[in-house]
Amino acid sequence: MKKGKKLAEEARLHEDALRKQNWKRWGPYLSERQWGTVREDYSPDGNPWDYFPHDHARSRAYRWGEDGLLGVSDREGRLCFALALWNGEDPILKERLFGLTGLEGNHGEDVKEAYFYLDSTPTHSCMKALYKYPQAEFPYRLLSEENRRRGKEEPEFELHDTGVFKENRYFDVFAEYAKASPDDLLIRITVANRGPEPASLSLLPTLWFRNTWSWGRIGEGYWPRPAIVRESPELLRADHATLGRYDLVAGPGPDGALPDLLFTENETNMARLFGAANPSPHVKTGSGPSPGSTGTIRTCSGWEAESTAWSTSRGNRPWDSSAGIRTGGGRSGSR
Repeated sequence: MKKGKKLAEEARLHEDALRKQNWKRWGPYLSERQWGTVREDYSPDGNPWDYFPHDHARSRAYRWGEDGLLGVSDREGRLCFALALWNGEDPILKERLFGLTGLEGNHGEDVKEAYFYLDSTPTHSCMKALYKYPQAEFPYRLLSEENRRRGKEEPEFELHDTGVFKENRYFDVFAEYAKASPDDLLIRITVANRGPEPASLSLLPTLWFRNTWSWGRIGEGYWPRPAIVRESPELLRADHATLGRYDLVAGPGPDGALPDLLFTENETNMARLFGAANPSPHVKTGSGPSPGSTGTIRTCSGWEAESTAWSTSRGNRPWDSSAGIRTGGGRSGSR
C-alpha cells in the first residue's frame, strides 16, 4: 500500500516533538477554578475552602495560577485570555465557573454550571468550547443554600433544577481557537440567544498577566511587572520578561464598531476584602478602569450591553466576533 500524505496535525506533532516549532505553547491550560484550592492556601489550619472562597476570586490576585471562562494561556500561565459575561441581571460578572466547596455540597465539592469542551487537537491547533449562560440572574445563593440543606441521602440540587433555563432563556456562548502558527492564535466568539424573545448580553474578552510581582521575591517564577499597552484602537501589546511580546487584535462588534478598551490592574482589592488600603487606585473590581492606555496589567475589550445589535431573536443568525493573539516581534519568548 502506498504511504499516504501526512496529515497537518501529524506534521505539527512531529515538529513539536523535535522542538522545531512550539505548537503546544498555547492551549486550554487556564484552570476552571483557582479559588478554594490547596494551590492558593496559606491558611493556618489548612482550610482552602474558607481561606479563598468564590466571593474573593473577583477581587483577589492569585499567586500560583489563574482561572477563566472558556480561556487559554501559555503553558506556564503567564499571559491569559478568557471571556467575561454579563446578562444585565447578575450582581457580578460571570468570569469563572461557580461551584460548592466540600462543606457546602451535600455530596462534597461540585461545580454548578453548564459548560462543554467540544473539540481540541493534540497540539491545540484547533479548540472549541461552549458555555450556557442564563438570561435571568444566576442563582448563586439558591444553589448554595439548597445543597447545604439537603442530606447525603438526597440527590444534589443542580443548576437546571433551579428553573433558570425555563423556556430556553439562555445564551449559547461558543469560543473557538485556531492556530495559524505556533504564536498566532485566531479567536472567534459566537453568541446565540436560545430564548423566545430578544435579550441583551455584554461580552468582555479579557487579556491579562498572572500576578508574579507582588510577593516580595525575585527569580524564577517571580518575574517583574509586565505591561499591556494600547497601540491603536484595536491593538493591545503585551510585553513580558520571559514570554516576550504578543499583540491582541480585536475585531468589530455586531454593529461594525470596534470595542472600547478598558484597563485595570491585576492587584488584590484590599479595601473590599480586608478593609485595608489598596496598593493601587485600580484593582480587581475596584473604583473603575484605569485612565490612559499604558502601564496596566489586566485589560478588557468590551461591547456595551445597550447596543440593540446585541439582541438576537430565536431563529435569527447568531452574533459573532473575532480577535487574535499573535507574536508582536521583538525578543523571542521561552518555551
